[in-house]
Amino acid sequence: SGGHYRPPHCFARYKSAILVAYRNQERYLRHLLYYIHPFLQRQQLAYTIYLIQQVGTGSFNRAKLLNIGVREAMKDEEWDCLVLHDVDLVPENDYNLYICDEYYPKHMASAIDKFQYNLPYKSFFGGVSALTPEHYMKMNGFPNTYWGDGGENEDIATRIHLAGMKIVRTSPRIGRYRVMDYNEETDMQEPWRRPTSRHNTRKTWKADGMNTLQFRLLSRTKHPLYTKITVD
Repeated sequence: SGGHYRPPHCFARYKSAILVAYRNQERYLRHLLYYIHPFLQRQQLAYTIYLIQQVGTGSFNRAKLLNIGVREAMKDEEWDCLVLHDVDLVPENDYNLYICDEYYPKHMASAIDKFQYNLPYKSFFGGVSALTPEHYMKMNGFPNTYWGDGGENEDIATRIHLAGMKIVRTSPRIGRYRVMDYNEETDMQEPWRRPTSRHNTRKTWKADGMNTLQFRLLSRTKHPLYTKITVD
């Protein structure tokens, strides 16, 4: 209920919140839920899956939705780890543990089939990543001002370094992910390029993030496999 699970026969060593920014991607969602629940249960984690849904027809804002997800999830539990997860990625290796690195933000999707199981560029932090609540607040969360796709991951990687941290990565042998319904013919006609950051992150990171987050909570409902947080 509500996407919440605890191992029935042992005490879980880690509590992880899985946060998925979402808008009108039901096929991807069903596919992700089908794979991710047994995957996480085999790791004997205590976890909850949160779906943060944006209403309206305006541009999608993944980064702000994840900020909202963190704010709302922390009301439920003192989570050890916040796993930020794209809805269209499924993990391929059970040894890819959905827990945080003790010292630094962890990039988990280090080998995605879309990029021939390589990083598209050196500072890539997209797809799936894991941060402790302390990491998240130290970097002031994600920027709230990226509307539309692309760009925010470059900003986030810069924030991590400006906050005195570095990115650690899951080994590419373990951090393998598959993109669902990926159409190779249309998407790989030209090499994937790093989106251009649209902000002067060095000047804006302390003034744009968790400390300036504003939104309207429309509903919070428990579904059989996830908790849905709907926001404007």
